[in-house]
Amino acid sequence: MSYQFTTFTQRADKTLEFVRGDIAQLRTGRASSQMLDIVSVEAYGTRMKINEVANISVPDPGMLIVAPWDKSLLSQVEKAISTSGLNLHPVVDGAIIRIVVPPLTEERRKELVKLLHQKIEAARVMMRSVRAEIKKEIDDQEDQAGVSEDMIKGDLEMLEKKTKEYMEKIDVLATEKEKELLTV
Repeated sequence: MSYQFTTFTQRADKTLEFVRGDIAQLRTGRASSQMLDIVSVEAYGTRMKINEVANISVPDPGMLIVAPWDKSLLSQVEKAISTSGLNLHPVVDGAIIRIVVPPLTEERRKELVKLLHQKIEAARVMMRSVRAEIKKEIDDQEDQAGVSEDMIKGDLEMLEKKTKEYMEKIDVLATEKEKELLTV
């Protein structure tokens, strides 16, 4: 495998991981610890991700439990969740925070599916951008010694094949998430 395909695979894998994380934050009717990934807490004079200051558990599909490791951060964690825009309502219960995840309405599910499709289209654009960068690198080899037109043509065909594989992976992620969002 040439340098370009190693680079393409690395960039495409990073793009795929970004997409996985991005769509994991779309709230389904079930509780998930990834729901809180976008929440940052003011702690120790800096902003920190919630999973850096607390343990997040999912005891059942409709509940999240957040247990800060430093109990003095309890109020900051609660405030961060409340103001995160996730439309969650944390309740302090001793040294932990309980968050009931309400089921989604049909209208909200449809809005989330639209948002999912926007995120997936953005992922496709990112993947095409990666492909374009690698294609340019392959095309730039044209005048180099020891590189034939057939080699360049073969590399371009391989690039298209690899790109198609990654686009199919993105489509699978989209289909799975859409099914998850629409399941009541």
